[in-house]
Formats: sequence, structure tokens, C-alpha cells
Amino acid sequence: MKLLFHKITHWEYWPFQIVYIPIYFLWAFYSLKAKSIFFFNAANPTIKNGGFIMESKKAIYDLIPQQYYPKTEFIKEGTSLEEIEEIIEEAEIKYPLIAKPDIGLRGSGVKKIYTVADLKRYAEKANFDYVIQDLIPYENEVGIFYVRYPDEKAGRITGIVSKEFLIITGDGFSTIEELIKENPRYELQLKVLKQEYGNKLSDILPKREKLNLVPYGNHARGAKFIDGSHWITPKLTETVDEMCLQIPGFYFGRLDVMYNTLQELEQGKNFSIVELNGAGSEPTHIYDPKHSLLFAWKELARHITFMYEISVRNHKKGIPYLTHKEGMKEYRLHLEQSTRIVNF
Repeated sequence: MKLLFHKITHWEYWPFQIVYIPIYFLWAFYSLKAKSIFFFNAANPTIKNGGFIMESKKAIYDLIPQQYYPKTEFIKEGTSLEEIEEIIEEAEIKYPLIAKPDIGLRGSGVKKIYTVADLKRYAEKANFDYVIQDLIPYENEVGIFYVRYPDEKAGRITGIVSKEFLIITGDGFSTIEELIKENPRYELQLKVLKQEYGNKLSDILPKREKLNLVPYGNHARGAKFIDGSHWITPKLTETVDEMCLQIPGFYFGRLDVMYNTLQELEQGKNFSIVELNGAGSEPTHIYDPKHSLLFAWKELARHITFMYEISVRNHKKGIPYLTHKEGMKEYRLHLEQSTRIVNF
């Protein structure tokens, strides 16, 4: 009952379908104007479906200059462990490493792999293509929303979200599970954490020792999102813009970035792109617990308007929208892929 009350009184946990009800009407309006429900295809012409559904992470990484993201290798479903080890060795990817679905869904299926045995379990269980990456060494993570209209020489940052990971601190006598239950946000993840950690949750964490239970900045996996839009500065905008201008056909989306310090990030030093998300991106700073649902609706409407206007301009340059038949086919594939990943 405590957790249910927490979810009811914090809209950030409400089902996607409920939160987006007003936005559906705006989407319908823009679809009528564009004469296509799937106008988003033109938002980012070089990314499949504009980055809204069924886009490959590896294909997106291949658009980004190598210096901006960790070493990443594509693994086809069913690839043997021996082949995977050869790929990792050749790419010089070290343990611990990250494995995640090539076509993902809100952090589902993302695992930190510590050993060959972990990798074997992941490879045997994965019924989808996935990527393997070097672990990014920086501790902090932000999501930076970037928008640039076609023919503009410079883009802009429209929002920043800072991410607090699911980290507990030991007191010398409480078990890990007991520490998790002290925080409703953490306790909501307990079922998944039990699957992940098993009997380890009965261990007592030494006093002042910290444990990052979910080292991914994903809201669905327990991370707390904090609006960091006040960090937008001309220098940071210049740095992000310089990077994004090197990514062909990218006009609208969110860059999830891990970094050392904000000062270094502004200077373009000691950071790495975790992922680049296209037309399906949310301005995730809306999920800061301090924000109202009305604020969220305004921000969602603002960003969908950006996407619509960019799509229309690209369409006038000859970039096609998806046909209804193609769009529905992609949507069905998206549902099938989502089911596989969630069940994983």
C-alpha cells in the first residue's frame, strides 16, 4: 500500500498512455497537417524511422565520430561465446563491459557484464541482436536535448536532465535489501534487483561503503531525474553543437552523456556519449519530482512541435514520410521487439 500510494501521488510513475493523453490530440493535429501519422521519419533522415521506433543503436553509433563514444561491437542473435570473445579481444574491449539490445526499450535488457560466465548467460538468453561496449569510466550522467532546424548553422540545447543512480550507503548493520526498502523509489525496483543480485541482497554493507545497484541512468530502472536545464551555457551549447554538426542528418534528439565534471564537459573534455536518441526522445527533465504534470505537458508539446517543424522542412527538401502501410509494419515489429526485451 505504501508503494502504491507513492506511485499514485507521483505522476512520474503513471503509465505512459495516461501521461500522454493531451499529447495524442496534438499529434493528431500535426498528422492531419502533414497528411501522415508517421511524419517523424523526416526528423532525422539518416536514422531509421527518424529514431522513433526500430532504430539500430549500432547504426546510430556508426554516424557519430569514434572519439565521442565507447568502443562498440554488434553481436548477432545466436552468435557463439567463442565468436563473441574473439570480437571482444580484437576490439580490445575489457571486462567489466556493457551488453544491451541493439534495438532497445527504456533500459530493458541492459546488463553490466563482469565475467565470461556473465557473458555466456547473456548470450544464451538474448533472443535479439545486441551490442557490447566498453564501460565508460565517468561517474556522472546527463541527458542533453538538442534541436537544429535544417539550414541552420547552429542548433540549441532545449533541456538538460541530470541523473542520480540507484546508490545505497552502508551503515554497518543493515542488509542491502533493508537499505533498499528505506527509499520508495529504490523499493519499487526490488523485484528486479532480487533477480539480478539474488542472495547478495542479504549481505550487510559496511559503514559508509556505497553500492551502485543499477549503473544506468534510466528512469524505468530507478534513476532519479533532476532538471539541470540551468546548466545550459553558451559554451556548453557551442561544444554540443560542434559535436552534433559532425553527425550527418541529426536534427532532433537527446544525447545521453557520461562525464567527469561539468567544467570539463563544457570544454569538450572527459565525456562520452552513452546513446543518441532520435525522434522517440523525451525531454526527460520533465520527470524531475519537483515538476507538475502541467509543466510536463508544456515541454512535451514544445518538443513535439520542434519535431514536426523539422520534419516538414526536411520533407520539403525531398525526405519522404513513411507510408501508412510501412509505418504500421514498423509499429508491429516494434511491439514484437518490445515484448522480447521486456521478457528478457
